[in-house]
Amino acid sequence: MTLTELRYIVAVDRARHFGRAAEACFVSQPTLSVGIKKLEDELGVALFERGNSEVTVTPVGARIVEQAAHILELAGDLKALAQQSKDPLVGPLRLGAIYTIAPYLLPQLIPQLHALAPHMPLLLEENFTARLAEKLRRGELDAIIISLPFDEPGIDTLMLYTEPFQVALPAGHAWCAKSTINANELIQESLLLLGSGHCFRDQVLKVCPALNRTAATPGSMQKTLESSSLETIRHMVASGAGITVMPCTAVPTGATEQGLLVFRPFSDPAPDRPVALAWRKSFTRPEALEVVRQAVLLSDLPCIKEYKSSTIIR
Repeated sequence: MTLTELRYIVAVDRARHFGRAAEACFVSQPTLSVGIKKLEDELGVALFERGNSEVTVTPVGARIVEQAAHILELAGDLKALAQQSKDPLVGPLRLGAIYTIAPYLLPQLIPQLHALAPHMPLLLEENFTARLAEKLRRGELDAIIISLPFDEPGIDTLMLYTEPFQVALPAGHAWCAKSTINANELIQESLLLLGSGHCFRDQVLKVCPALNRTAATPGSMQKTLESSSLETIRHMVASGAGITVMPCTAVPTGATEQGLLVFRPFSDPAPDRPVALAWRKSFTRPEALEVVRQAVLLSDLPCIKEYKSSTIIR
């Protein structure tokens, strides 16, 4: 049994296809197939059911693949420990961030992080919280930036900052005359929302509970229109399609859309969201995580309230 064979079965489990798994492992398909067959013969069990179009993992195979992924993570930790003895800020950091954070935080974070740790490049991924959490558990990512609440076994989280929400209005909207917007008033307007799977959508619906009923009512899409990104929604608001709620980091500075957008804060108590860094408890480069935290707090992000405590939330 070798680490290479374990990498092969983990790759097949993820790709559910021998050809794609071989590409991911940078080997030929026959080489991968021979390695997996050798491991199955050694273990005396079938790990996969080979079909015409897709490979299915067997029940015992699923348990073995899970352990194989853990073993590969531990093997990677050995290399990381060796590197850490030299310099924990040298070498890539695999960092994920959710869709409603990455486009706004990363342009600020990268220059600060490069100044603090110039030899630690970031390998970045944007995705939904659930997908990032899965990759974090599997060891495919070292850390992720998400919005709380986030509760996963074996994962530590550290608050980075809290950002309030704002209401985006088309220029000329009657609410432009207001200095603040009451959250309960959102039910009166056509509200543009992110699609299902985005945690920010759930946070917006929590701001005004009545919106949950509207969004779930058949035939009510004139009240809650959906889109796939905050940037697309912002352009729709500028065109007059409705209003929306945005985290303050997504609110552009200066004139945008030729003056077709207006932003207003919420009345107190203003809704907001806590943003946190999460990582596996077994991660061996705490110095790398600390420099990410420092880079975030040095970023020139609008409306952010820095979270001064370094307390880890378990």
